[in-house]
Amino acid sequence: MYTVELIFKHFPDLTEKQRDQFTQLQPLYEEWNSKINVISRKDMESFYVKHVLHSLAIAKVYSFLPGQTILDVGTGGGFPGIPLAILFPETQFHLVDSIGKKIKVVDAVVHGLALENVVAEQKRAEELKYTYDFVVSRAVSHIQKFIPWVKGRVTKKNSDPLRINGLFSLKGGDLAEELGPIKARLTSLKDHFEDEFFSTKKVVYIPRSEIQGFHATTVVKDKK
Repeated sequence: MYTVELIFKHFPDLTEKQRDQFTQLQPLYEEWNSKINVISRKDMESFYVKHVLHSLAIAKVYSFLPGQTILDVGTGGGFPGIPLAILFPETQFHLVDSIGKKIKVVDAVVHGLALENVVAEQKRAEELKYTYDFVVSRAVSHIQKFIPWVKGRVTKKNSDPLRINGLFSLKGGDLAEELGPIKARLTSLKDHFEDEFFSTKKVVYIPRSEIQGFHATTVVKDKK
């Protein structure tokens, strides 16, 4: 069984407060998962690798800056948004999902951890009016189906001169067909984490220009 020590190993510079928050995560999710099932019960033994460390993989590609705003679309039970919000306490996170019971769990975890940089809301991405520095997601949908949902949600002015605003998506497997004409930068997580779970996992970074310039020509179906 994986423990929170896995997180401490890969992120050794955490503050005492962050270490405490990461330690509280699994008990909080176990409590709420018994009431509202947002995580597969068989996954709870692998909670810190499959959910927490996987979410934090984005931080191996880019470190969010103080004051930046991040939109987590289809957050489910709060991934990747909540682990990232713990890691980047001075960055603002907006977690959205269309399913109310999932947002109820997210709100409870946010309250339990006393996270002041997270707002959770039951809403579809297409209904949002605000713009953000970055969008994050974890295997929500086929990328060519996902991008139209967040078109117009990424701020034009870059908050970091070294990184163009855009999308960070956690994905697995061969992404050639899924990306199609979209120009993206892929980072293999097996280069950062030794666990077998990460052998085919990647962080996909798509800059704002590709998001805004994308035009879906066919209806894309998610793979079962």
